[in-house]
Amino acid sequence: MSSVSPSLSPSVSPGAIPAAVLFDMDGTLVDSEHLWLAAEIEVMADLGTAWTSADQEHCLGGPLERVSDYMVERSATSLSSPEVGQRLLAAIENRMRSEPLAWRPGALDLLRECRSLRVPTALVTASWGVLVEALAERMRDEVGEAPFDAVVAGDDITNSKPHPEPYETAARLLDVTPAQALAIEDSPTGVRSAVAAGCVVVAVPHIATIDASSGAHLVTDSLRGRSLLELWHLASSDGTVHD
Repeated sequence: MSSVSPSLSPSVSPGAIPAAVLFDMDGTLVDSEHLWLAAEIEVMADLGTAWTSADQEHCLGGPLERVSDYMVERSATSLSSPEVGQRLLAAIENRMRSEPLAWRPGALDLLRECRSLRVPTALVTASWGVLVEALAERMRDEVGEAPFDAVVAGDDITNSKPHPEPYETAARLLDVTPAQALAIEDSPTGVRSAVAAGCVVVAVPHIATIDASSGAHLVTDSLRGRSLLELWHLASSDGTVHD
C-alpha cells in the first residue's frame, strides 16, 4: 500500500472533474481476464477438474481467497485453500510477466489524461501486490510516468471487494472523501465495493453484466473517447445513466 498526494492542475476549475480517480485493474485498465482464465484452467486441470467460463464469471472480481475456496470446493482436492491460492498466484504472475500488456479500450488515454491534469489516482484491486508489481513497470513505461499515487492491493487490506474498505482506504491515502472520487470498475463485485464506500461510480462491463440495480452512477460500454470531464459530469448527475 503506497501513497503520494500531488496538487491538482491550476488550469482545472474546482468541481469540473473529480478530486481523485480510483481505478480497478483486471478487466478495467488491462485486459487480463483471459490470463486469469488460462491460469485457472491450468490449476484446476492439475487438480483433475475442468474449469469453465461460467466458473470464471462466478469468481470475477476476486479476492484470491474466495477464488481458491471455490476451486477447492469444485475439485474436492485434499489441498488447502491457501495452497491452491499460491498455485494460482504463481500461474497468473508468470503470465502477467510474459504476455503482452493489453489495455482496455480508452483506459490508457484516460490514465494519461489524469496524469496530465495532475488528478490524484489510485489503483484499487483485489489482485495481490505481487501481481501489481508484475505489471507496474510495464504500465509506467506506457503512461510515461508513475501511473498511480496510491496502490491498494488485495493483500493490503482486511476486507476485500465487495466490502467498502478498499475504496475507503484509497480515498484516505489520497486525502479525499469517497464522494469526491470517481471509481471505475468492470465487475459487479467491484461496483458494489465502490458504491458502498460512497464513491461516484462508472461501470464498464467486461465479462459480467452490470445493470441499474448495481448502484453504478454511469454504465457505459467503453472508455474509448471519454474525457475525464465528460465521465464526471455524466456520473455525478442525479440517477443512473446508461450510455
